[in-house]
Amino acid sequence: MSYRLAVDIGGTFTDFALVDDHDGRMMTHKQLTTPADPSLAVVEGVDTILTTHGVPVAAVSVIVHGTTLVTNAIIEGKGVPTAMLVTAGFRDTLDIALERRYDLFDLRLVLPAPVVPRPFRLEVRERLDSDGGVLTPLDLESVKDSFRALVRQHRIQAAAVCLLHSYVDARHEGAVRDWIGTEFPDLHVSVSSEVFPFMREYERWTTTCLNAYVQPIVDRYLARLQSGLAGLGFRGRFYVMSSSGGTLTPDVARRFPIRLLESGPAAGALMSARHGRWLATPQLLSFDMGGTTAKGCIIRDGRPLKRYSSEIARVHEQKRGSGLPVQIPVVDMIEIGAGGGSIAAIDDRGVLTVGPRSAGADPGPACYGRGGEEATLTDANLLLGYLDAATFLGGRMRIDRDAAEKALTRRVVEPLGVDLIRAAWGIHEVINEDVARAFRVHASERGVDYRRSCMIAFGGSGPIHALRIARKLRIPQVVCPPGAGVMSAFGLLMSPLAFEFLRSRRIGLDAVSATGFAELFETLEREAMRFLPETLSPADVRLQRALDMRYEGQGYEVEVLLPGDRDLPSLVPELRARFTAEYERVFSLSFADKPLEIVNWKVEAAAPDPGADFRLAALAPSSAVTPRTRPAYFPEANGFVDCRVYERLALAPGTRIAGPALIEEPESTCVVGVRETVVVDPRFNLVATIETDA
Repeated sequence: MSYRLAVDIGGTFTDFALVDDHDGRMMTHKQLTTPADPSLAVVEGVDTILTTHGVPVAAVSVIVHGTTLVTNAIIEGKGVPTAMLVTAGFRDTLDIALERRYDLFDLRLVLPAPVVPRPFRLEVRERLDSDGGVLTPLDLESVKDSFRALVRQHRIQAAAVCLLHSYVDARHEGAVRDWIGTEFPDLHVSVSSEVFPFMREYERWTTTCLNAYVQPIVDRYLARLQSGLAGLGFRGRFYVMSSSGGTLTPDVARRFPIRLLESGPAAGALMSARHGRWLATPQLLSFDMGGTTAKGCIIRDGRPLKRYSSEIARVHEQKRGSGLPVQIPVVDMIEIGAGGGSIAAIDDRGVLTVGPRSAGADPGPACYGRGGEEATLTDANLLLGYLDAATFLGGRMRIDRDAAEKALTRRVVEPLGVDLIRAAWGIHEVINEDVARAFRVHASERGVDYRRSCMIAFGGSGPIHALRIARKLRIPQVVCPPGAGVMSAFGLLMSPLAFEFLRSRRIGLDAVSATGFAELFETLEREAMRFLPETLSPADVRLQRALDMRYEGQGYEVEVLLPGDRDLPSLVPELRARFTAEYERVFSLSFADKPLEIVNWKVEAAAPDPGADFRLAALAPSSAVTPRTRPAYFPEANGFVDCRVYERLALAPGTRIAGPALIEEPESTCVVGVRETVVVDPRFNLVATIETDA
């Protein structure tokens, strides 16, 4: 008897998924997050789901965890006091940044503040050239007294060591790190040559500073969490989800917490990709909408799109360049402040807005009865009939319709002079349009036509809004998997142990020898393998190699994937052809006579895919369900309609449901609109066909 358990912390709810490795049977649980200390909800929820299903904690072999702790700490500015040691003359690099304006016409432009303020940055006399040669020897004595004073006066808890050209040769950064470790053993130290050895110093140094900024927080959080789980009797393996779609051991997560930036959402995208392979659908839009945010990710050929650069703490949510750059491997997602807890308000123009502020879990939407007084999307969906006060969260959480009415009346109805239902519908539709608009931009930037896509919708709020958003985007088909409300937790159980490693090494293609090419990749592979458990057999590790290449003189690169089953030296003669094909795919042209260069070398080392095939049908009730109806609002029907309410877990494959209808399961509700039809497929997915205009 062996079980695996996944825990995904969201801004409003923490989700749990427990799978029996013997027969694939799945059990789920959902409870409110505890924002002050998220580990409390995790430990309590683990105990609840195991007790409810009679599973002894000793039978749980693995717990996989996804968290928004790092994202929230950076956005809210709740990291620790952090120092930065930087090459002399480069103290102001974090302020100079890329010298770009994200809005050319805004005369009051606000830029994100670095997490390490200028007085906390100390210059170190040293200098390497771009080939690693020593121009100025390291002079540690030049900074020791200043650093000691800084740590003492400002209670510094972490330090980022960021020296020029350390991606080529890390000897100076290593010496600084060793001295700090000896002098201040309790100080957390991040060095840029380990966090991400990338040649562009601003992005590398910002990423390293962010890593240091949250490192003590993540260290303490994981310690509390592991202690709490041990207190329950858990003795199995504990892993943490990374932003790239793989899981990490706690030691690696503590060392590189910045890799947890998109921890939970990445798992949802990974699960969408798995559903796409099961459905044999090559192009998908993964749509995840929970209590706080909505996330979109494009899936191509069974794999979510990835990138090595992202932004966090944007001053303007939809404007690229208004945040702090982060150089880590990450699933390519767009995230906006639209979820069940999104707060409705009237702006200075007298226009209804919803989000990005969220009521979160404490106090939560007004209808939760926990002291919240703001009108939220969940309150609006309750008044529209899409949610049922008696069956919310499987009947385990009672919600207050009167409180929702009072909040909407006070915050929206009276300021706008409209009736209650029109206000509720306005909140619902504003969110639909906000999400659709953001997804349109995301798709156009990546050359994707949604009319040839399928949407996988999940999250507690996703199935409520999915069909109407799909209609706006002209997506012809929407799939709501079983257990959609906790699907990101399912994705955690699908995620293999993995670590991606990049090193900048600029080499002209004509200067690349077969022997040197193989030796450099083999070095990177050994580096990546160091971050996987030693118990893992090298024969079981899957390696994915890639290069960032460009024409000489260009400023940015194109990623070229390399086959993992080929002898490395044999790939060298093919590199130009592979680059040309990829360049033409992206830009529709190429230049046969231009010299090429390799800039970045990438390796991903991954353990075997856990790949359990869950039997969610095992959750279906054995007894017949009494048919019932509930009035719900549909503008196409000119108001409220008595809708048939279906129990999701009682639906057999082949069942066809014509809208308007409501399909409920404990963690979410699928709203089927007028002229929409849903069919239950052999995997118990709800598959909706959307009639869209040509």
